Amino acid sequence: MRYLYYPGCSSEATGKAYDISTRAMMEKLGVELVELDDWNCCGATSYFNVRELDSFAIAARNLAIAQKQGDEDLCVICNACYTTLAKTNRYIEESPEVHEAVNGALGAVNRSYDGKKAVRHIMDVLVNDVGIEALSEKVTRRLTGIKVAPYYGCQYSRPMGAFDDPEFPTTMDAFFTALGADVITDYAGKSKCCGGMMMLTKEEGALRLCHELLEGAHKAGADVIVCACPLCEMNLEGYQPRVNKAFGTDYDIPVMYFTQLAGLAFGASPKALALDKQIVSCDRVVAAIPA
Repeated sequence: MRYLYYPGCSSEATGKAYDISTRAMMEKLGVELVELDDWNCCGATSYFNVRELDSFAIAARNLAIAQKQGDEDLCVICNACYTTLAKTNRYIEESPEVHEAVNGALGAVNRSYDGKKAVRHIMDVLVNDVGIEALSEKVTRRLTGIKVAPYYGCQYSRPMGAFDDPEFPTTMDAFFTALGADVITDYAGKSKCCGGMMMLTKEEGALRLCHELLEGAHKAGADVIVCACPLCEMNLEGYQPRVNKAFGTDYDIPVMYFTQLAGLAFGASPKALALDKQIVSCDRVVAAIPA
């Protein structure tokens, strides 16, 4: 299996461990990722609400590059990047006016886009292309006894809803069940917003949202929370001390990218999965996985 790969901006900064662990996990699965040439930020910011058409052009530049680079589907790891690129695809497909305007902008850099490149979330690729049965067969260390709380966040399947139920997503549940984990399928906040970038503008509100999510996972007995978004991971892990201070709690819940925990199940080492970059230690999770 071979896919074009869009890492996204966070993969070079706060979400570097996501990119590192993705590459390590996919190598264990025999899936080849070919990084997109000269990719740029997808534009997943509030800029979309200010100059929407310009934002489509920014996102579409990546799609135009992917179209020229190869016939493979474009695999995306960040929820926000996936939503932005998939949304751009949909608007270009459904609106001739948007398509014309976007190609007008791309023409300034000698590019064009026909709107046909498939944008795939990495979990879509894993569950529907690699397949649940094949994933289970590739496990070398089953996650037996590990209580995993998959945190989907608000953009995993919304607003696109292309590969999972938009309101009640279950693909990460199925994925980690195949890896042998004890998956917590229902807890408060499973697919609610973590506060996102509001942490930079309205911290009190964002901390409350994170508190509700951490409380839900804690009450459900989670050993670890797994995420598919760099911003979600950073808010739930990096801001745990501030949540504890604000709400008088003592959360110490490991928060990992789902690729890190899955990578362990497929035989990658903690170092190869960048577990040393986590803020809340994952040592007890690693130690609890049967040899």
